[in-house]
Amino acid sequence: MALVDQAEQLRRLHRDPELLVLVNAWDAISATVIAGLPGCGAIATASHAIAASHGYPDGEAMPLDLMITAIERIAAAVELPVTADLEAGYGDAGTTVRRAIAAGAVGGNLEDEMRPLGEAVAAVEAAVAAGEAEGVPFVLNARTDAFLRAGDRDPDLVLADAIERGRAFLAAGAECVFVPGRLDLATVSRLVEGIGERRVSLIGGPGTPPQSELAALGVARLSFGPWSQWTALTALADAGAALLGGGALPADVRALT
Repeated sequence: MALVDQAEQLRRLHRDPELLVLVNAWDAISATVIAGLPGCGAIATASHAIAASHGYPDGEAMPLDLMITAIERIAAAVELPVTADLEAGYGDAGTTVRRAIAAGAVGGNLEDEMRPLGEAVAAVEAAVAAGEAEGVPFVLNARTDAFLRAGDRDPDLVLADAIERGRAFLAAGAECVFVPGRLDLATVSRLVEGIGERRVSLIGGPGTPPQSELAALGVARLSFGPWSQWTALTALADAGAALLGGGALPADVRALT
């Protein structure tokens, strides 16, 4: 499928009434396994997980060339649309989006790191313009770190910041606004009310409200960041400990490669 068609398909998945659930991948085999699961409509990469698999901490410590290569291998391994975690754009959001598109991605996350709003909006505009220049309607999931960096600020002020930034990012051409954090249903409801139905993207983890309730509130997208890798590594750690302790492989192990 051509990249333009994949981008349009990814955009439809964000706008459909069903919650778009994305189990994040970090390499070709994890993407292949996830893509083969019932209900999987797209693949999302996780920068934290990709960096960890290469021996780097999260936060653009991994060289951009390596990150782009990882995205390219994931995109080549599946036939589904790929949305890539591009962190904060590696200093040049437009160029990074162009390189991600060349690697086969048709959407991506872009963090604001709570930079001044004008700078964050300019990065969103550059990312959207890069997709247009490449002839691909790049599906930007613009992330605000308002809750992640809230500290002890008044929660109402943090929420207001997230909504203000989210609206500004949508006005600049983003498809969706990613608001990571440990949010309760009341906060999610206010986010959706302030930013718009089918415009809010969340991260899932232990304690996340049920998917059915998020969908009922009008959330567009739920992804899991590094949690999918942590789940896999937990299984490896538990099995490895059992084997090193004289045990046997679990009976339900499947040859997925």
